[in-house]
Amino acid sequence: MGLGMKLIYVFDAYCGWSYGFARTMADVAHRHPDLPVEVVSGGLFLGGRRVPIRQFGYVQGANAEITRRTGAPFGENYERLIADGEFVMDSEAAACGMAALREVGPDRAVRLAALLQEAFYLDGLSLSEVSTYRVVARRAGLDGDAVEAALDRVSAAGDFRRARELGVTGYPTLLADDGERVVTLVAGNASADEVERRIGALVS
Repeated sequence: MGLGMKLIYVFDAYCGWSYGFARTMADVAHRHPDLPVEVVSGGLFLGGRRVPIRQFGYVQGANAEITRRTGAPFGENYERLIADGEFVMDSEAAACGMAALREVGPDRAVRLAALLQEAFYLDGLSLSEVSTYRVVARRAGLDGDAVEAALDRVSAAGDFRRARELGVTGYPTLLADDGERVVTLVAGNASADEVERRIGALVS
């Protein structure tokens, strides 16, 4: 790795493809424990896109494709949520929650992002509920009271601004920043081996 290089992972907790990419992201972080990873929340479901999930008719078909390509499973409680159709995905609330988790466990951001998505895609928990962040905190070994307190302080604005500055409009996106340039490694889906090759090409 080049001196000062870091990865920037831009995801949305309510993005199914980001959920599918979580295993690759975990593998990449495991292979490069000394390589910092900045985790940034994007804003997929904001404004007019904050509507009952039934209005996104493609969700179940997309989920089947995500499972086929990444192996990521979808839980029964999540499936019931989708079938009901009333749930509203709010990326601002999810980004605030991720910011709170990241504040309390800054060295575990990649793992926290994955646990947050598992809470939704496996357990069907709303990322707008404080109780969900207590569940994630417990699973991550973090202080639930500290995470709840952080929720009162953080906002999504910094993450959304950072994503815009990076020019990211789709999720997941994985970037490499060597201090002089920012290079896109992944926009969409890739295996850990593919990411490894792309990192290797940058530092060779």
